[in-house]
Amino acid sequence: MTDYFFTLFDTALGRCGLAWGEDGIVAVSFPETDDAQTIVRLTRRAAGAVETSPPTHIRRIIDDIIALFNGDPRAFDYVDFDMAGIADFDRNVIALTLAIKPGETKTYGDLAKALGDVALSRRVGQALGRNPFPILAPCHRVVGAGGLMTGFSAPGGTTTKQRLLKIEGALAPDLFDAL
Repeated sequence: MTDYFFTLFDTALGRCGLAWGEDGIVAVSFPETDDAQTIVRLTRRAAGAVETSPPTHIRRIIDDIIALFNGDPRAFDYVDFDMAGIADFDRNVIALTLAIKPGETKTYGDLAKALGDVALSRRVGQALGRNPFPILAPCHRVVGAGGLMTGFSAPGGTTTKQRLLKIEGALAPDLFDAL
């Protein structure tokens, strides 16, 4: 049996959470309505997780998430993920998402084509909606056809998605960013 741990931490977007075990990151949570809901989200995949102070390697991930939300682009290519219990299709979608570098975007159709059929676009979107590793497995880098900002269920929705893409350089700032 794997032991799981979690911690909550403050960011510019609100209080986020991270759960981990011996095989890597198990879950990431954007801010929920309160800490209890954030913990519920984390423990869906990390049943029995115990709240604790993060070890150094987890603290690095947290510090990088905080920096990203403060406007400093970060890559998370050093992170190990615990993929236990994730369906094969979803794993394949996550793997394709992990290959999208900061400053780049792909469409749902691009990922579907890479999986063998553009008709899988809706399934790709559904898999990304189940992504237990948002931010780290950068589902925010997947956009609709023509760059349309769609399909982002994190707090702030597509506004948060646009903000992250601007921080990473995938979108240019606009007139309202200076306000």
